[in-house]
Amino acid sequence: MAKVTPITEHFQHFVQELKESFWGDLQGQVQKAGKRLFELLSERQRDLYMVSPRYDRAEKRKDYRNGYYQRDFVTRFGTLRLRIARTRKKSFLPEVLKKFQRRAEEVSLLIREAFLRGISTRQVGRVVATLTGEVISAQTVSRLTRDLDEIVGQFHQAPLEDNWAYLFLDGVSLRVRRPSGRKRVQMLVAYGVKKDGRRQLLAFMRSHGGESQADWEALLNDLYRRGLEGKSLQLIVTDGCPGLAAAIQTVYPRVAHQRCWVHKMRNILEKVRRRDHDAVKADAQAIYLGESGNQAITAFRHFRARWKRDYCSMVKQLERDLPELLSFFALPKHLWRKLRTTNIIERCFVEVRRRTRPMVCFVNVKSVDRIIYSIFQRFNLEWKNRTLNLFTQAA
Repeated sequence: MAKVTPITEHFQHFVQELKESFWGDLQGQVQKAGKRLFELLSERQRDLYMVSPRYDRAEKRKDYRNGYYQRDFVTRFGTLRLRIARTRKKSFLPEVLKKFQRRAEEVSLLIREAFLRGISTRQVGRVVATLTGEVISAQTVSRLTRDLDEIVGQFHQAPLEDNWAYLFLDGVSLRVRRPSGRKRVQMLVAYGVKKDGRRQLLAFMRSHGGESQADWEALLNDLYRRGLEGKSLQLIVTDGCPGLAAAIQTVYPRVAHQRCWVHKMRNILEKVRRRDHDAVKADAQAIYLGESGNQAITAFRHFRARWKRDYCSMVKQLERDLPELLSFFALPKHLWRKLRTTNIIERCFVEVRRRTRPMVCFVNVKSVDRIIYSIFQRFNLEWKNRTLNLFTQAA
């Protein structure tokens, strides 16, 4: 017995085919009619401007017809390729097309925004197609996003106020496609907080050799050149990178330096045996959880006495770093938790990784700059009217 397809399924297929046929034909007709209308309007405007009949060679003619040029307009019905009338002195774009020009600009903005949110150039074209009916090529997307380079340059040159109280410095690693293969690029980042709790991602810069002293000095000198001379800086918080510590001594030698306790704890625990892990962790935490700098020093002495024999080099390194691990104790107590780590900037890096993960690998270093700028600018706009409550209490 033959299988009978339910009438509802037949009906659904019929409706779908009808929609595709009707709207497909309608869209094609609208495109043709729109093209003809706009081209006639362009011709009419030129005729009114010229006044003189076509081919008239009167001496009083103020201009001469000069054929046409082609122009694409992205609309909700797809892309219209129009012949726009022109003379030797001007062209005649119909007034009504200004709305479509704005529409084209909106589509360009949509393309940029989709790209900056982590959608690949190929996928962006498909997204735009759902709105315009026209698939935008990956090359077009890349061309439109390259327009951001000037804006990125303006961000890098923008002057900075010299009223930042706390500066957080760290780096994030991203993959870039090079002629020699995929390489990792380190992006160095500066994040500032004012006494009243206002915050901003101040700068980012690609390093040329990981996180060397020269790379960090380049970033810090850039901050200084743009206006952040450090007269109000109370503390610079870093991950403990030796090159960065040396760069701080060169550019901001009078500002206290705080090494991140999260990074330090990770380094300590990497060097201990599994059976000692929990005990070492508890003793190390007792140092930065002290009620004062003196309590922290007492806790360190206990740590040293207990673990020096088993982990001599680790304990010696902790002792060398101790002054810069305890700098936060000199500041208001309610800020200690925020100022003893670089967590505040690491949260921004979580968003950077989330946004860039779908891209797998950047085509070139300029594309890295565009994405990082867009993410950071969005953060800065969100933070414009939102302050960090803990820092507000200190204002």
